[in-house]
Amino acid sequence: MSAPTTPTPTAPETALTHRAGAMLRAVAARRALISGGSEPDLYVDGVPCCDQLTAHGLARGGLIRPAGVAPVRLGALVPAELTDAGRRALAAWTRWRAEPGDLG
Repeated sequence: MSAPTTPTPTAPETALTHRAGAMLRAVAARRALISGGSEPDLYVDGVPCCDQLTAHGLARGGLIRPAGVAPVRLGALVPAELTDAGRRALAAWTRWRAEPGDLG
C-alpha cells in the first residue's frame, strides 16, 4: 500500500471560484450587506446571494466581515467590508483572471 500523499497547496487566487470573486468585488464596491451571526448571510444590491455557503466560507475564511467595530446583533444587516486578506485575495484573483489565455 502506498503512503498517503500530501495535497498540493493551492494558490489563493485560484482557490476562489468565479462566484466567490464576484462576491468579493461586490463587497469592495460597497454593494453588499452582511447579517450578524456565526454564519452571516450576504446580500448584494439588497438581494440575498444565491450561494450562502460561499458567503459563509468567505466570512469564516476571514475575507469579509461586518464593517465597523461594534458587535452586530443576530440577523441585523450592516455594510460588509473586505479584510486585508480579502483585499489581497481579490487583487490576486483579479490578476489571475486577467492572464492571457484565460477562457473565463
